[in-house]
Amino acid sequence: MPIHGLSLSKYPTKPDHFDIEQVIRPNILALHPYRCARDDYKEGILLDANENALGHSISAQSPTNNASSFDPMLDMDLHRYPDPSHDPIKQRITTLRSVPGIDHIFLGVGSDEVIDLLMRVCVTPGKEKILITPPTYGMYSVCAQVNDIGVVKCPLELSGQSGEGGTKGRFSLRVEEIKKAIDADASIKLVLLCSPGNPTGTKIPLQSIKAILDYDIFKGIVVVDEAYIDFASAGSSAVTLVKDYANICILQTLSKSFGLAAIRLGIAIAQPPLIQVLTNTKAPYNISTPTAHLALSALSPSSLATMQSKIETLIASRAALLKSLSDIAQLGLGSSIGSNDSNFVMIPVLSKDGSRPDNVRAQKVYKALAEENGVVVRFRGNEPGCEGCLRITVGSEEENATVIRKLELVLNQF
Repeated sequence: MPIHGLSLSKYPTKPDHFDIEQVIRPNILALHPYRCARDDYKEGILLDANENALGHSISAQSPTNNASSFDPMLDMDLHRYPDPSHDPIKQRITTLRSVPGIDHIFLGVGSDEVIDLLMRVCVTPGKEKILITPPTYGMYSVCAQVNDIGVVKCPLELSGQSGEGGTKGRFSLRVEEIKKAIDADASIKLVLLCSPGNPTGTKIPLQSIKAILDYDIFKGIVVVDEAYIDFASAGSSAVTLVKDYANICILQTLSKSFGLAAIRLGIAIAQPPLIQVLTNTKAPYNISTPTAHLALSALSPSSLATMQSKIETLIASRAALLKSLSDIAQLGLGSSIGSNDSNFVMIPVLSKDGSRPDNVRAQKVYKALAEENGVVVRFRGNEPGCEGCLRITVGSEEENATVIRKLELVLNQF
């Protein structure tokens, strides 16, 4: 059954064992997508979408709004539905990420919308499954439960035990175990990998990803979530694999390195057949006009230069934060866990004698930091391989100094 709006003959399949029409649910393949008004015409006297022709009624003088910062948004055509495709944004992404064309790009309301859409279009509720590699991003399991699909877990391997003689714990993908899980369960349709990982901060080598893509027993799609990729070393992104593999989908976002978490813009990069399926299935106007305006500005050459400068500052601050944490390690902190390829670090809180990671003490430290000292970090001790761990986002120079000072104070209390 062909994908509506696309001729598959234009896109030779690689690897040979992959057939997207066998991955997408039949009802999705048969779907005739909703055609919204702006799909037909975008200029002229627009009387086709039942919009309010008189415009919005928000007063720039409203006492609840800061007029000086709010006025630019009010000047937009907020009474009009937004562009359903946002090709100018996609074009700038293709240039930034060296992607063949805008037909390889899908935009979502954060990466979470893309994750949910992939599950809905590929995985049959009550029958099929996804595979995840904990510790990993929690929304994979949440979306799976919402969509009534099963979850197969293949935990990352942790080598070394942080806190024992200063040994640093390292996470790695267990490729052979993933293959065994696929062999044992043909209902697995998606393999979700987080690189760099959250909360591990560890990037996955491209050869490990390729090993799953090339595994001919697996007929589904490998999803690589690269929310933190700009904080990793050059050449770490799996986007380079998209041109050669129809069974991969890369997720990125403007929330992290771009510093635009509030606008909720996620990106999927894949070959056109999968992008067309996502486009056919999404809500008609999922990306708002204000979001699109800010995203396009963020992808301009001058903004990208500023972003890169801030990334360099955060990477340097990450190293300084790790050094400061090691300076107070005698109070009961282990070495960082993971490879620190993100804008955060993960540190185990140890027992008072320093012999082991201690969840009870870590919880006390976490709560005291937040409730008594105004410093909020994330307790991750219940994740596999993360016992006693606190995840600390790299902040500004002042924020990093404060977290060290407050952490030293609290560690002395417990």
